Amino acid sequence: MKIKTKLISGVGLLFAFIILLAAMSIIYVNALQRDTKNILVANYNTLQYSRNMLLALEEIPTNTEALSGFEKNLKKQEANVTEIGEQEKTSELSSHFRRLKLNPDDPLLASFIRSDIAELMRLNMEAIERKSSIANITAERAVFWISVAGTVCFMIAFILLVNLPGNIANPIKELTESIRQIANQNYKERVRFESHSEFGELARSFNTMAEKLEEYAESKLDKIIKGKKRIETLINNMHDPVIGIDEHKKVLFANDEALKISGLKRENVIGQQIQDIAVSNDLVRDLIKELINPEFTKNEGPIKIFADGKESYFEKELIDIQVIPTGEKVSQLIGHVIMLRNITPFKELDLAKTNFIGTVSHEFKTPISSIKMSLQLLEDVRVGKLNAEQKHLLESIKDDSNRLLKITGELLNLTQVESGNIQLSLKPTDPKELVHYALEATKTQSEQKNILVEVSCPDHLSEVIADGEKTIWILINLISNAIRYSHEGGKIGVKISEENGHVKFMVKDSGSGIPEKYLGKVFDRYFRVPGTQKEGTGLGLAISKEFIEAQGGSVNVESEVGSGSSFYFTLKRSEV
Repeated sequence: MKIKTKLISGVGLLFAFIILLAAMSIIYVNALQRDTKNILVANYNTLQYSRNMLLALEEIPTNTEALSGFEKNLKKQEANVTEIGEQEKTSELSSHFRRLKLNPDDPLLASFIRSDIAELMRLNMEAIERKSSIANITAERAVFWISVAGTVCFMIAFILLVNLPGNIANPIKELTESIRQIANQNYKERVRFESHSEFGELARSFNTMAEKLEEYAESKLDKIIKGKKRIETLINNMHDPVIGIDEHKKVLFANDEALKISGLKRENVIGQQIQDIAVSNDLVRDLIKELINPEFTKNEGPIKIFADGKESYFEKELIDIQVIPTGEKVSQLIGHVIMLRNITPFKELDLAKTNFIGTVSHEFKTPISSIKMSLQLLEDVRVGKLNAEQKHLLESIKDDSNRLLKITGELLNLTQVESGNIQLSLKPTDPKELVHYALEATKTQSEQKNILVEVSCPDHLSEVIADGEKTIWILINLISNAIRYSHEGGKIGVKISEENGHVKFMVKDSGSGIPEKYLGKVFDRYFRVPGTQKEGTGLGLAISKEFIEAQGGSVNVESEVGSGSSFYFTLKRSEV
């Protein structure tokens, strides 16, 4: 049966019985009203008239107005005859009263009248008793049938109260739970309604939808599994180690290369917390330092790992995997991927290049030194005088040999930096002496361009912990660059100051300055600001940076186009 039909039938039947109950109540109330009205209107009035006539009869001997009162009530009684025998008695009473009017003192007539009135009262009292019995029967019948109708209404209402809410609410509750299961991707859920109501139709439609979703999910799952296997195959065949973890730091996958270099087994890795693996594996512990502690300073150098019977070098990259859920705008972190790029072949080539440069530079240094010595001999007048053209050629050879010697020195320093074998001799050193040696080494260069070098230094200055030779080389490089990029007749400032437990060395030139977009690249190897026509290899600043940082200091640059540049570095004080 349809839900609508059930509601209409149940509520309609209840409504019909309520109307029936109301109709029965009205009928029986009217019947009771009619019965009581008969008693009140007919019989009660007769008794009242009879009483008044008896009173008037007693007053006739003493009150002349009593006859008119008696006659008045008698006329009312004649108009209120309702019972059997009452008409005859009323007629007799009228006859006796007419005779009494003619002979008021006749006691026998008064007795007859009293007897007539008493008979009238008896007839009406019996009528009252009879009508009261009828009214009681009517009342009892009314109570019975109204009680029956009320009980039926109550039973129908109770049945509706017990069954109707359940018939509607229970299917809705079951359907809601099934919808929740579908929402949780349990597409095998079905609704079991056996009724032919609207809920049955809804259940059939719901089950059809669930079947289609299950079919779609299974077909989609098959594609997802195939795609997952393709990705796993691709990752496993990569020559670079790859490890994937979810947002809870649980390992999702690790390819063969990652397992090989870490010495781990797949069954001991997949599904495990990477922190637990790191407890017993040094390599994994190094790989997840940034992941576990975000404040950990990233190491920009390659990771050296002993694998395949040799030392291998890898560059680590930690990739955060973020997605934007459907219907949302904010991305969510769902995991990380740790990739290690094998740079061993490049490292080997770089090492070979470094060794080659070191060897060539070392081999070049000896003949260049011999050439400089020969030039000094040729400049000595004791060997012989040179003409102007020979002196010009000699100066050119001297400049070229100095340039070659400087480049060779820079290349040798570069080999130290690249090989990681920077030899330092750190000891307390007077900063003023370092600046003095550097100024003396660049004095001729500044005089040739007529450049004024101003030195600013406090009287009392702490010593620094530094390698004197390399620090002087750095200062010479900075001052030489300042001279090279300053205009002829310009000015260079060299300033030494103390701040925050460090001694700061600054060299400021009066050149054209460096554009802001190039400031972050000036310390890169072989970099030169585009558009400059000056000499240089592009190695000096890069080597200076490595030497300063190796001594525990830092280097930086400030520049403004048109106003020159300021290069400065800091070294630790000896007291610190």
